[in-house]
Amino acid sequence: MPGVIEFVNVSKEYKSWFPSRGMVRALDDFSLQVEDGEIFGFLGPNGAGKSTAIHLAMGFMRATSGHGFMLGKGFGDAATRRRVGFLAENVALYHRPAEQLVRFYGALNGMRGSSLARRAHEVVEALGLVSDARRNVRQFSRGMLQRVGLAQALVNDPQLLILDEPTSALDPVARVSVRELLLESRKAGKTIFLSSHMLSEVELVCDRVAVVNRGRLVRLGGISELLESRQESEILARGVPPNSFPGAISSDGLVRFLVEATAQRSALQRVWALGGEIVSVNPVRRSLEELFLEVTTANSSDAIGKGTT
Repeated sequence: MPGVIEFVNVSKEYKSWFPSRGMVRALDDFSLQVEDGEIFGFLGPNGAGKSTAIHLAMGFMRATSGHGFMLGKGFGDAATRRRVGFLAENVALYHRPAEQLVRFYGALNGMRGSSLARRAHEVVEALGLVSDARRNVRQFSRGMLQRVGLAQALVNDPQLLILDEPTSALDPVARVSVRELLLESRKAGKTIFLSSHMLSEVELVCDRVAVVNRGRLVRLGGISELLESRQESEILARGVPPNSFPGAISSDGLVRFLVEATAQRSALQRVWALGGEIVSVNPVRRSLEELFLEVTTANSSDAIGKGTT
């Protein structure tokens, strides 16, 4: 079954600014499928190929080789874009009053009349812009422009949201509001494709993530699946001396310590032999930042296209 967004062996080459370098490959035999109704995180260092992938999906450019689909149609299908909400990394908006501007973008997607006016006001309100709705956006701060950009992406009630760095200029309060909007959109059956360097935000909202590096997919999977370590477990025990286990931390009568997976059974037996009680045993969970650094600094031969996870 085809995904909401699907890249099939896509490569994209550009002519280098430096003649001696010839062609630069931004995407290299890139394949990826985004499923219906998920929040999908799209991660990678600067220059990894993320924006190129997004621009190909939106039809702003064509692939050198390979192909792709968005909402069942080939990349670049004009009618399909009316079912998509898009926010570019660098927000550039016409200098008009905020709510009027959101209506303008809704009209570009075929919306008209009272339904357009009602929906424009709804998204302006949802993004905390009601008090500034009549102000010209040329007077807005970077964070307020970001919120107007999000409003125009949402105004047509899109089936698919493609957001490139949607919270980069927002303060913590606005980030929480946007996070809640994304979760509500998913609950309503929408699909969100989220490209971001805000890894803590991605970790909080995304169902699955893909990491791209040097134009290739280097990691793909669910958040829990990727972040839970299979090498170490954390054991929480009661009724044992803290010095019984290396590196143990004691608090409120509980002792917490880490063990290698191969030593887990013997550690549990030692707790019981000491007359203690096992409270919990959990895989150690690393942060998304740790995973990101691990896979983007690894050798590019570890690409998923060669058979890694």
